[in-house]
Formats: sequence, structure tokens, C-alpha cells
Amino acid sequence: MITCPTAAELREGLDRFDRLDDGDGRHAFLARVADNARALLAREAELGAAAEAGEQARLSALLGRDGDVQTLNRLLCEALAAGTLSPTDPAVMAHLRATAIDRIAIDQPTYCGLEALLVTRA
Repeated sequence: MITCPTAAELREGLDRFDRLDDGDGRHAFLARVADNARALLAREAELGAAAEAGEQARLSALLGRDGDVQTLNRLLCEALAAGTLSPTDPAVMAHLRATAIDRIAIDQPTYCGLEALLVTRA
């Protein structure tokens, strides 16, 4: 499972960065990084809840049970490891693809292949 900094961790890092100003070129570079993190937080706020709800619904359908996304992802990993679900199952592949597309739309919206993925979205 891929983990990312949480929104709270990003905000904390940005707050610490905003208190710094060393006046050199490195700070200018870090300011661009901070701006990218702020944009990521905005996209997460706009798209994150729908992406998570979709992921949770797909996982519930795949596994035949309810739960939070973290628990359902763990159960999916266990089912794949145990062989009770196949990684080549079309439903598993569709779920993984949709989840990846949603994550890319939040994390890397300028990814050159995203538009093609959205057009061919299953």
C-alpha cells in the first residue's frame, strides 16, 4: 500500500517553512516546493473525499463486506496473498486502475497520461 504525508503533516511542514527565510536560492526553490504542496492540499480537499468514497465502495463490493478504506485495503492485500482473489481478476484490475487514476488526479494532475486514462476510464 502506498502511503503519503497526511494533510496535517503537509500543513505542519508548510507552517514551519513559512517561518523560515534564509534569503538564498535554496529558499526560492523550497518556496516552489511549498507552493506545490499547497496546491496538492487544495486538490486533496476538492477531490479526496469522492476518491476515498469510490475506493471504499469498490473495496466493499470486491470483498463483500463493509469497513473503512484502511481496513478494506488490508483485507484486499490478505486476500491477494492468500490467493482467494486473483490480481488478474477483472474486478480487482478495475478497482486498482480507478484508484490509481483518482490518486494521480490529486497527486500529479499534469501527468502526461492522465487525460488518456480519464478518457478510457472503465
